[in-house]
Amino acid sequence: MNDRNKPVTLKIILVGNSGVGKSSFMNRFVNHRFTNMYRTTIGTDFLTKTVTMDGDTVNLQIWDTAGTERFQSLGTPLYRGAHSCLLVFDVTSRDSFSALEEWRKEFLIQGEPQDPDHFPFIVLGNKTDLSDREVSGAKAQQWCSKIGAQYFEGSAKADLDVEKPFLTAARSGLQQVIQHSLIEKIRKTQHLSLSICLTCLFFDDKRYITPYSTKNTHWKIQDISR
Repeated sequence: MNDRNKPVTLKIILVGNSGVGKSSFMNRFVNHRFTNMYRTTIGTDFLTKTVTMDGDTVNLQIWDTAGTERFQSLGTPLYRGAHSCLLVFDVTSRDSFSALEEWRKEFLIQGEPQDPDHFPFIVLGNKTDLSDREVSGAKAQQWCSKIGAQYFEGSAKADLDVEKPFLTAARSGLQQVIQHSLIEKIRKTQHLSLSICLTCLFFDDKRYITPYSTKNTHWKIQDISR
């Protein structure tokens, strides 16, 4: 980033079926705590955490969404403005993994990211500490390769590989912010260069250009050398 003293705020969304452990993973990452007493998330919940990445101070807003259909209408205002999305499933539940495609589509429809083809999705398989696994790592990785997402798995309960998916999401989101900032600067520079070029043309050639349509889409050259 150009200004090292200015913190960057990133919005990270967690989506997936109810019971896959979104709240547990979020709390383990932010508060380093785990409890079996979590209740089903009603609507939304969020926590914040500040990290340092490549010399930049990054404030993470991590949003945990309800995994039930009756709260999906909250997605539109919640998903918009997100910089990264974690698609969370339970490795002991084949159904929770199969539902990720619908969650991803729903996010793209309601969130309307600027560049949907390159939006950073992170797929996270939780509960690897359990023995009754139904979704293999190879199967999850195959689907991730298909949609262009990165895959991580771990356990909130056992505190296994919790940080990696969040830091990867943060880094991906930070790259998006930098890219969009550079694109905006390039656009402004191009506009400024065009204005300077036209001004030089006016004076050197002793002519000026004026719009003759209300939308400024057509121009005419008038000679002022007479």
